[in-house]
Amino acid sequence: MKLDIQISVEDEGWPQEPVLLDMAQKVLETAADFLEKEEAQPFPKMPAEVSLVFTNDAEIKEINAEWRDQDKPTNVLSFPAFPLEPGGMPGPMLGDIVIARETVEREAVDLDKSFSDHLTHLLVHGFLHLFGYDHMEKDEAEDMEALETRILAVLGLSDPYAGQDPIV
Repeated sequence: MKLDIQISVEDEGWPQEPVLLDMAQKVLETAADFLEKEEAQPFPKMPAEVSLVFTNDAEIKEINAEWRDQDKPTNVLSFPAFPLEPGGMPGPMLGDIVIARETVEREAVDLDKSFSDHLTHLLVHGFLHLFGYDHMEKDEAEDMEALETRILAVLGLSDPYAGQDPIV
């Protein structure tokens, strides 16, 4: 096991903590294994800690305003514990991923996906940010989206970006 996953459920609309932890363990361990085997991503000898916060739109809006000067809710925010370039050795703490339930629910309906499938995608997306992947420039977005798509395929999910231009 490469990861020590800590979760905090801060909104009562989320599934129960054991359900979220089981899901997160499966998704993030699959992503970590993929990164290690396919991208030569090193990992510390001891399990690296990642913190997941399952919250709501009001809370993520405040976080988004404080840290990104975006006064609106968003689906997922990632906060790496240390700056990291893709392929670099992470420290014992990877960082935090914060996910807003209402936004995930709305987007899942809009995308005609199950809540679980969309949440899986956002967990992978947020996890990649902790390893230095980004989508601020078109080439970065293409690389990150391709990596997400490959990881999601291992999890049995289709390409979430099919038919879209890279999100920058």
